[in-house]
Amino acid sequence: MNFVNRHFPDREVTDRVSPGPAVSRQHKWPLRYDSVEYVALCADIATILFASVASTLLHQAKNGQAAGDLGAATGLALVSAAYLVCVLKTQGLYQPVELLALRNQIRVVCMAWTSLLLFIWAVSGFAVRPESSQQAAPLFAVLGLGLLMAERWGVKALLGRGLSGRKFAETNIVLISDQPLSKNAGLSEALAMHGYSVKGRFSLPPMGFGPVCRRRLTARVIDYIRSCQLEQVVVEAKPERWHELRALIADLRVLPFPIMFVPVGTPSELLRHHTRSLGSAVCVELQPGPLTPLECATKRMIDIIGAGLALAILAPLLALAAVAIKLDSPGPVFFRQKRCGFNGRTFLIRKFRTMHVLEDGPVILQAHHADRRVTRIGKWLRRSSFDELPQLLNVLDGSMSLVGPRPHALAHDGEFDKLVRNYAFRRRVRPGLTGWAQIHGCRGATPTASMIEARVQYDLWYIDNWSLRLDLAIVLQTPMEVLRGRNAY
Repeated sequence: MNFVNRHFPDREVTDRVSPGPAVSRQHKWPLRYDSVEYVALCADIATILFASVASTLLHQAKNGQAAGDLGAATGLALVSAAYLVCVLKTQGLYQPVELLALRNQIRVVCMAWTSLLLFIWAVSGFAVRPESSQQAAPLFAVLGLGLLMAERWGVKALLGRGLSGRKFAETNIVLISDQPLSKNAGLSEALAMHGYSVKGRFSLPPMGFGPVCRRRLTARVIDYIRSCQLEQVVVEAKPERWHELRALIADLRVLPFPIMFVPVGTPSELLRHHTRSLGSAVCVELQPGPLTPLECATKRMIDIIGAGLALAILAPLLALAAVAIKLDSPGPVFFRQKRCGFNGRTFLIRKFRTMHVLEDGPVILQAHHADRRVTRIGKWLRRSSFDELPQLLNVLDGSMSLVGPRPHALAHDGEFDKLVRNYAFRRRVRPGLTGWAQIHGCRGATPTASMIEARVQYDLWYIDNWSLRLDLAIVLQTPMEVLRGRNAY
């Protein structure tokens, strides 16, 4: 870019920026960067509509039927699209910077799509009356998800190409900055990449400028903007100058253009976090939760369905185990012990009794190899981890999840908290019946600090990288780990 200096009588400088010949001849897309969000949103609606209609037509063609009424398919598509778009829109996933994060996009779309299908299936069997539409529903579920994944890959590729090749249609702006040209080269490059063409640059006076200087500056900015074809005003300055900038921006309100503020300096880091409304106040989200509300709801729904089905299927075996425990040794069938769960709250964990003792106090001895406290039936139950299955009731009551960090007794929890840094971070999610640490052999007793640290590292990795696919992989690998019998005694 070529910078042409324009000197005013009072020695303030305005730098007009004009693109070079190569830039002006470059082919541009008929799409602005600001419009990417709405294009992606419309693409999702069109994709779901196509998937619903196509699945119905394919099903009719497969059964030798003539193409019938597509009203039910269209209605299902519109309901599905409205749900998906609302979920993604509220989480800000249509913003261009989020569209580039393909892995996160796929993860959230899979969860939203799965929760949508489970809800429709549970409420009304896909909520359509015609038999052909009901039979085409599984095809719609698979085809819709596949096309949404392919669409996101295509959007990411096109968006990356548009940014790297500077293909977006130009938006002419004026830049008002308190930074020298040598320092705001990064901003100029970012603006050019996103299709913003800086046609004029005005330098803010040093901090503490008065009303006279401000009025002169705003008069020149307004005069320059009205003589050019411009569309936005960008102000780049330190946030601590806001008391001065507020008056400047108030003077510029006569312009029928949006005014954008780009903060620089250390305080600007605070504005990089997401903001939320808290009544009439605006708050900054310094630390998001490990799971979004949608993710929590989806995981909870799967927990309820999975635990309910498992209890129904395993009911005869559970009853047989209860009888065997009662006949083998005196005492209750179930063993209950206080454990530390989500957010440090205590709950009573349920297990089949496998020992002659029922320890639950400030001092608890961990089970070890050839432990004399273990009953005859208890040896088989512990080796197969069958004694843990009553915790499915904990999953149903919400104190546990199917997958998550394994909870420890309160006595051990306090010891581990002192030994391992960040141990308490495990409590950011519900404890699980099985977990990432368990399928990697970290189960049973933890007699050394290194074993505790290894288990905690696995648990923290799981929390930071949670996804439905990861939960499914852990559930599928758990039976194989149980058969291997590592550290099970």
